[in-house]
Amino acid sequence: MVDKTAGRLALANFWVAFATFLFAAVLGLYQTLERGGLLPGMESPPLYFASVSTHGVIMGFVLTTFFIMGFGYWVATSSLNQALWSPRLAWLGFLVSLTGTVMAAATLLTGHASVLYTFYPPLRANPLFYIGATLLVVGSWFWCLEMVMSMARWKKAHPGEPVPLAMFGTVANAILWFVTSLGVASEVIFQLIPWSLGLKETVDVGLARTLFSWTLHAIVYFWLIPAYIAMYTLLPRAAGGKLFSDEMARIAFIMLLVFSVPIGFHHLYVDPFQADGWKFMHMIGTFMVAIPTLLTGFTVIASLEVAGRMRGGRGLFGWIGTLPYDNPMVLAGGLALLMLTVGGWGGVVNASYSMDVAVHNTQWITGHFHLIFAGTTVIMYFAIAYYLWPKITGKALRSVRMARLQLWLWFIGMLILTLPWHVLGLLGQPRRISSTPYDDPIVQQWIPYEIAMAVGGVVLVVSALLFVFNLLATHTSGQPESDRVTHYAEPVHPVLKLPALLNGFGFWVAVLATYLVASYGYPILQFFLMETHGTFPWDI
Repeated sequence: MVDKTAGRLALANFWVAFATFLFAAVLGLYQTLERGGLLPGMESPPLYFASVSTHGVIMGFVLTTFFIMGFGYWVATSSLNQALWSPRLAWLGFLVSLTGTVMAAATLLTGHASVLYTFYPPLRANPLFYIGATLLVVGSWFWCLEMVMSMARWKKAHPGEPVPLAMFGTVANAILWFVTSLGVASEVIFQLIPWSLGLKETVDVGLARTLFSWTLHAIVYFWLIPAYIAMYTLLPRAAGGKLFSDEMARIAFIMLLVFSVPIGFHHLYVDPFQADGWKFMHMIGTFMVAIPTLLTGFTVIASLEVAGRMRGGRGLFGWIGTLPYDNPMVLAGGLALLMLTVGGWGGVVNASYSMDVAVHNTQWITGHFHLIFAGTTVIMYFAIAYYLWPKITGKALRSVRMARLQLWLWFIGMLILTLPWHVLGLLGQPRRISSTPYDDPIVQQWIPYEIAMAVGGVVLVVSALLFVFNLLATHTSGQPESDRVTHYAEPVHPVLKLPALLNGFGFWVAVLATYLVASYGYPILQFFLMETHGTFPWDI
């Protein structure tokens, strides 16, 4: 089924995501050159931090939110084979989010919101930035409602039938995003907007950072789940095989929903606002999130092995070479799994209460974050776009060869960029600085890694340009797409019936709410039970 309304919605969201992504990628290149001391005539801390803030907000909030909404609308119609629940509501959400994006961009680009991606107080931005960010989030809540209600309507019409896996994962992500975004929304609405408007003289930094931590790590899984959905439901079919286990995929999505939200304190290990016991509790939860990631790695690799052996692969590893790497989805999936493996082990260090101290607020964190998000996640966004563009537009992809080149460049550029960052972190280079004093003998050893970082930035921008060009060229392609059906992978063992706990979210939302109250209830309540001293703003 090709739903024209869903197609238009998907394209509108995708183009906002990818147009802003290209701009942010160029800003990222400028930042690598600036930090490496390669632009001595253009060194400007105000310009640098305005660039970093814009780059971070676009990549972390704009690219992801609009892409995920567009992907969700297409999944809802193609997997359920029904129209959207409320197209008007979906368009309204898009317009609200777009309005917020424009408002926030205006302040970022004029240097009135250089408060970085986390926008921690006491740094204070123009009120329009906070209002715009709030509208972006509120617009996405319309999408959350659309996804939940679409699934509910389908289940009513198909009692007892298993919800298609792609939609099950999408609804899990919608619920996760709504719950986790309540933290940052509360911070912005009740603290930062009144404070930035001058209605409050001071702001409680401890409460603000605690509320932001509610969102800060779970948002990573909001970004990552669409990549997992593609790995489970599109990659096995593209490889010529079947999904190893539908049930294991559902368990992974449920675990990500339950465990990913109440673990944000591992970002506050060295902050004085929360007691060690609460931090330790969040650390345990953080390690629990590794389980669904391991389940995903096992299931997806097993699915690829099924495909490889169906294609004639023999021996212990002979199936690997038989996979169709000329298919962009298969190539991207393999490269994403490699980056997930390397980046995941770095995340174990960050999650550890003791080991994190050695790398806290160093370039190690930047390297880990980019390898998982810009590497594993974004490369799967590319693959999803390459797969869906012909389905939506009715035009064949302009160049599959260019798509493969672009994916390889992104992989290579990301390694050249992030691996030196990990080394620089171990050598003690801090984050959130605009330049480094190369005349200091202590930091002379950083120079080769800084140059490598700049080379990686160049490769990534070339890759980003190829990606956007290929999508634009597809719209004018003279070759029609012969197959506009979205093909989702079938499991090795067909799922005829599922227990209610693997086919809905009512029980799991209750579990999540209980866990959330246990993890954040008193840590937030304490700010209202004791005397705290507000912090005056530091206007940028």
